[in-house]
Amino acid sequence: MQTVIITGGTGMVGQALTNTLIEKGYHVIVLSRTPKVSSRLHLSYAVWDIEKSYVQPEAIAAADIIVHLAGESVASKRWTKKRKQAILDSRIKSSALLVKVIKENSNHIHTVISASAIGWYGPDNEKSLLEGFDESDPFDPSYLGRTCKLWEEGMQPIAALGIRLVTLRIGIVLNKRGGALAEFIKPAKFGLATILGTGKQIVSWIHQQDLCNLIIYALENKSVSGVYNAVAPQPVYNKTLALTVASTINKYYLPIYVPSFVLKIVLGEMSIEVLKSAKVSSNKIQKAGFMFEFPNLSTALSNLL
Repeated sequence: MQTVIITGGTGMVGQALTNTLIEKGYHVIVLSRTPKVSSRLHLSYAVWDIEKSYVQPEAIAAADIIVHLAGESVASKRWTKKRKQAILDSRIKSSALLVKVIKENSNHIHTVISASAIGWYGPDNEKSLLEGFDESDPFDPSYLGRTCKLWEEGMQPIAALGIRLVTLRIGIVLNKRGGALAEFIKPAKFGLATILGTGKQIVSWIHQQDLCNLIIYALENKSVSGVYNAVAPQPVYNKTLALTVASTINKYYLPIYVPSFVLKIVLGEMSIEVLKSAKVSSNKIQKAGFMFEFPNLSTALSNLL
């Protein structure tokens, strides 16, 4: 039985991944500032404290694989200067800590899967609208683009240690209990389909279970190495997402457009990402052999809703 350390294991994706890994026969260690005693078989907790630059050495010694998901939520609060710094620091400092403890502690870790985000890419251009952004495309000089670049660079020393490093640029994760989908579900329950801006911006998404499966595929297949986009094969317009959610929940619904200027007032700088169109390609991970369980929006929403 292989042991997987998960950072960010108490988050939405981390909890789902923990359950999937245990079902597949892995032992999971969740790193936490306030670890608890687990009553579940094959699940345990260990201490880590980013500010104190500490990870419980027994956890590092026991691990075969690390899945690094830790990071402050990008969309949960308005982007003040303080909030933007917290988002950046949570990624850079946690990555630096993992590199440090792997270098300093005896271990047999052979694979590290590290999260990044499709915020790496800028708004769509002529090329991306035809083919989708691929992993060779440069980072966007926006706040999120620079954050993703520093995030990914922070994990690169792992590869220099001879450990297989896989970086996943994750799209909008669909989960009915949280994240972006929950924001579409709330008005849909009242018969409203809320379309953001023009609704013509392309949303590159992924079903949460597909993301968990993709992470496990990456950790189990030694040929998978480097950067991959973690997005479903069929991105959709924001309008399509809103209408499909509403029609799945309610037979009758009313489309409501939220003007761009309103979003800019309410969300501030974060509105740039909400209104940005980014068509991202999944071709590389599919060519590596991964098969999506939920490749299109209708099958994904049928499952989730």
